[in-house]
Amino acid sequence: MKALAKVQVVMSNSAKKLILASTSIYRRELLERLRIPFDVISPKVDETPLPGENTLALALRLAKAKASAVAKDHPAAWVIGSDQVADLCGAAIGKPGNFERAMAQLQLMRGATVTFQTALCLMHGSEETTINIPTEVTFRKLADDVLEAYLHAEEPYDCAGSAKSEGLGISLLESIKSDDPTALIGLPLITLSGLLRDAGFLIPNKISIN
Repeated sequence: MKALAKVQVVMSNSAKKLILASTSIYRRELLERLRIPFDVISPKVDETPLPGENTLALALRLAKAKASAVAKDHPAAWVIGSDQVADLCGAAIGKPGNFERAMAQLQLMRGATVTFQTALCLMHGSEETTINIPTEVTFRKLADDVLEAYLHAEEPYDCAGSAKSEGLGISLLESIKSDDPTALIGLPLITLSGLLRDAGFLIPNKISIN
């Protein structure tokens, strides 16, 4: 009886195809924490904001668009789409790409509170759930030489807001307020775990039974 239960538990997740619609190594590493088999497919979505689109609407639209772009070719799969937009006083702060732009971002955010809108979409066929998890981050008032030293040490040029909270960037922050700590890194695992459980995934997946 125990052996039969083991097979049923393993098959309940392996029978479901899960896809992460993202090229982000950070989202992939976060999803790996849930120990569910998944594939990664690039969604190839244009992330240009629409005229007059605010940061919340942008994050929600792109999360859904990424999931939809992959789901159309994989209608039987459960597809995860996610997007993050950093908001400073209503203006979107993107990935800097180089030292000069990263320095300008950190100087602009010095002593300010930035809201990171992290949108999540789980799509299966015609069904989808899209949620936004905001994170309020207050940056310390630090001198330029401190900011420069940080950028040279971590080179966070592929990170919106130029500060990786999971690394040395945490030293630039005064406080973080969020209901879902991993949302700031790029994928809200508390929220996602709930959605996947509702979809029938076992988390954690109990591989062996004593």
